[in-house]
Amino acid sequence: MIVTKKALPRRTFLRGAGTLLALPLLDAMIPSLTAVAQTPASPARLRRLGFVYMPMGSDISRWTPASDGELGELSPTLTPLAPVKSYVSIISNLELRNSYPGTHATSNSGFLSAAAAKRTESSDYELGTTADQIAAQHVGSQTPLPSLELSMDLMSVIGQCDNGYACVYQNCLSWSSPTTPLPAEAHPRIVFEQLFGDGGSSAERRKSLQQKASLLDVLTDELTRLENQLGPSDRHRVREYLDAVRDVERRIQQAEAASADNRLPDIERPLGVPSSYAEHARLMFDLQLLALQGDVTRVVTFQLARETSNRTYSEIGINDPHHPLTHHGNDPEKIAKVAKINQFHVSLFAGFLEKLRATPEGNGSLLDHVLYLYGSGMGNPNVHDHTNLPIIVAGGAAGNMRGGRHIRYREPTPLANLHLTLLDKVGVPVDSFADSNGKVDDLFEPLPL
Repeated sequence: MIVTKKALPRRTFLRGAGTLLALPLLDAMIPSLTAVAQTPASPARLRRLGFVYMPMGSDISRWTPASDGELGELSPTLTPLAPVKSYVSIISNLELRNSYPGTHATSNSGFLSAAAAKRTESSDYELGTTADQIAAQHVGSQTPLPSLELSMDLMSVIGQCDNGYACVYQNCLSWSSPTTPLPAEAHPRIVFEQLFGDGGSSAERRKSLQQKASLLDVLTDELTRLENQLGPSDRHRVREYLDAVRDVERRIQQAEAASADNRLPDIERPLGVPSSYAEHARLMFDLQLLALQGDVTRVVTFQLARETSNRTYSEIGINDPHHPLTHHGNDPEKIAKVAKINQFHVSLFAGFLEKLRATPEGNGSLLDHVLYLYGSGMGNPNVHDHTNLPIIVAGGAAGNMRGGRHIRYREPTPLANLHLTLLDKVGVPVDSFADSNGKVDDLFEPLPL
């Protein structure tokens, strides 16, 4: 068959005045009459993998669905997932057996490594290469950023934080080697500039913001040139993407303005970070969406809060610090508050999934072409165990993920099995991962030939 249409390169950028902006997947990037254009389940568009960490475990009684197999009525904690239920699967009875003795540090460090953390308070820390970075080593060379590490807290990577374990274990989800932790970024503007350019010191960023209303304003000529090459549907898709970029810019600028107007000293909140936890988290999720849509990166990790966080969630009526609540001593009132925090965190993830589903890509949505793992490295926080972890897998896996399911193992099963499975589904050829002893094959259907 002869291809008669020349495709726009997938790695197409808008350039202008030092600004670089990647574009989402467009029809013009797919040669006409090719299999990719005709097949929504093409594995070529599946190579995106994300991880969201929920700290300090959960009230598993309110988390776990009542029935196995098809995901019927959702449990109280998981009710926010109802609009995207067909895209999610819950997996029960996974464990991190290498993470004992059970601590907050080993919960966080084991989540993506499934490895034992060397007990040390110094800089001679050692863990294992995490699943996200194994993926980044294989697919990261195809994007401007090999991976993106995000958090909601400013993280210290020095000192001792938890029972003789260095702070780095508690604060860094991603490790590019057993001795190389990757710090995460919590400041939305720094993340935005990491994705789209215009870095520098905080003073330089503020000056740049005053001089330039929007990075899109400097790309007008490039946009005009590009639109002349696109059909109506692609022009509409580009405009929607750029509207989303501009909306993120606007919200960052509003947060910066609010911070500038507040003359009270606040060393915990840097300029440009929204005062509301929920708004900050939604902004960080939106930055992930833009990074995936623009193919700036295909590997993302995001920590919703650090282990031992004493954050309060007054916006949902919880004025008690999170960490002390998790040591509830079986007090029903404290357990109920922990469950409410769990549900709040899940609701933020569910909102992100809905936005992914509303973002067109190819013959489907962006949600059809990603895989995300949401969960914690701690099971019951009251006893610091690493069994029966709260785990969600979400996405479409390019048409072959069997969503809407609850998979419950009869015996404790390594979380490493799930990591091995997800790596396989994004095309990373590994035979084993940490203490894996198999794959979670029930999650997926075979790809069509």
